[in-house]
Amino acid sequence: MARIVMKFGGTSVADLDRIKNVARHVKREVDAGHEVAVVVSAMSGKTNELVGWVQNTPKVVGASSPFYDAREYDAIVASGEQVTSGLLAIALQAMDVNARSWQGWQIPIRTDNAHGAARILEIDGSEMIKRMGEGQVAVIAGFQGLGPDNRIATLGRGGSDTSAVAIAAAVKADRCDIYTDVDGVYTTDPRIVPQARRLKKIAFEEMLEMASLGAKVLQVRSVELAMVHKVRTFVRSSFEDPDAPGMGDFLNPPGTLICDEEEIVEQEVVTGIAYAKDEAQISLRRLADRPGVSAAIFGPLAENHINVDMIVQNISEDGSKTDMTFTVPSGDVDKAIKVLGEHKDKIGYDVVQNESGLVKVSVIGIGMRSHAGVAATAFKALADKGINIKAITTSEIKISILIDGPYAELAVRTLHSCYGLDKN
Repeated sequence: MARIVMKFGGTSVADLDRIKNVARHVKREVDAGHEVAVVVSAMSGKTNELVGWVQNTPKVVGASSPFYDAREYDAIVASGEQVTSGLLAIALQAMDVNARSWQGWQIPIRTDNAHGAARILEIDGSEMIKRMGEGQVAVIAGFQGLGPDNRIATLGRGGSDTSAVAIAAAVKADRCDIYTDVDGVYTTDPRIVPQARRLKKIAFEEMLEMASLGAKVLQVRSVELAMVHKVRTFVRSSFEDPDAPGMGDFLNPPGTLICDEEEIVEQEVVTGIAYAKDEAQISLRRLADRPGVSAAIFGPLAENHINVDMIVQNISEDGSKTDMTFTVPSGDVDKAIKVLGEHKDKIGYDVVQNESGLVKVSVIGIGMRSHAGVAATAFKALADKGINIKAITTSEIKISILIDGPYAELAVRTLHSCYGLDKN
């Protein structure tokens, strides 16, 4: 017998028929003798609908300001998960499974007071552990907790993944199964590269890089939590037949295991290729090369919640001037340029230039730590295809390359092939 946390995303619980299918997955684990907790998202599209209601209400009543109380926002958008948890509990009860729904505040899941983007501080899992030991399935509304003001606080988009991993850590689960609309983590996007392979295992660090660099399988914060607490996490498909052979195999279930790198015996040099579209490049020309200039640039951007990614600095031959180039999401370009303009005197640049419609393609693999020539292979492969590189950043297990948007798919296919990821 094991303790399992199962999480089901919005497409998995999109309607009553899919909720019935989810209940069958849960019943399979219960019938196998496991203690089970389930975390659910809102039905597909429901959160967007609720957010739209919140945003439109000030307009409808003729308010002079479009702003609204973030605490009320949380009270409204958290209702989607509450509905799903109740419906799944009813479905399980109809299948003679002892189940009850839990809202975040009932457990409680304690968060900070950043309504709309709260972070989990602690979870008291004692009552859930007791109930699970008695054979009851805990069906938990994801994406939410209880703030220090005793108001519902939501965790931001993708927060149900974070809820599931945090609960798995709190109840000391043997594993956390994330059920979604894909059957695992692939070497790259199969829509671009049909030869992309499903990975049997991937290290926490690799998954964290892939999630932060454009892979949509898991939310970044959930991977961070899993890595910190060493929660073994499986990515699985909720659309496979719950009773198909192997679906209930506890030791080797279908899907991709995200785990500590020590569990991966044969480490590939490169594990996968990720990409992020809608990147923009901003360049500040002829800056004075002096202490504090970087802080003068990136401090105000951070204060305005503009996420800066790749940073490249070029110093003039005499060392007196420098050019600073960095990337931001395309949607933040105008805001970033405005902020930089407001601080131009303090920064001391001559001119600011920008270019949108770029793509960041990244090569990821923990095997890169012990292998030379990985970057050179990428550069040569892209050059052979006539793809110009605008910027490069590297880390111990990642190489990120900035290129023109129209070359994105060609670059992904080229890199996927040149590292042998097409091969079984």
